[in-house]
Amino acid sequence: MTVGSTPPRPKRALLLLLLLLFFSPLLFAFLVYYGTNWRPLGRTNHGTLIEPARTLPVVTLPQVKADLLIGKWSLVFIGDGACDSQCRDTLYFIRQTQLSLGNLIPRVQRVWLATDHCCDPAADMEKQPPLIAVDAHAPAALPLLAMFPDDQRASTIFIVDPRGNLMMRYDSHADPKGLREDLKKLLSLSHIG
Repeated sequence: MTVGSTPPRPKRALLLLLLLLFFSPLLFAFLVYYGTNWRPLGRTNHGTLIEPARTLPVVTLPQVKADLLIGKWSLVFIGDGACDSQCRDTLYFIRQTQLSLGNLIPRVQRVWLATDHCCDPAADMEKQPPLIAVDAHAPAALPLLAMFPDDQRASTIFIVDPRGNLMMRYDSHADPKGLREDLKKLLSLSHIG
């Protein structure tokens, strides 16, 4: 090196280019999020949320605890007690879903609210974990049944949280993995039930 020469200085343009490359994704995300109406769906559930969640009334039915839907996560099916093939398919669906939960099985119960002709003994009540069949055709059950959406009940599974809130619904013809994944997520995030 000679005495009169100075070391080369970094080019400012190169430094600015590197900074722009580093910060441009952040700037773009900021502009899209705050500068437009577009929002990501942010949906990770497979079922349909019931918004707002409905607090189910406590009803007294023959041979059933009044707080049946309190204390555990409940998979609820509402259908005729004669149980046609679609009913049996839905009961099988929720049974297999519960069994797939492994060590979380004790935190979930299956409840069948039979609206008439309670209850077909061949439906699946002898299997473990047991299905809780409830004769819900009495007038005392009407306030409870009124809280559940009545469209497509014959192929719908409802989730009730341990505090007795109706919160989600699933089509029993859909992929059972979705219900299982949602239940596992709810059970891992919940410290109740």
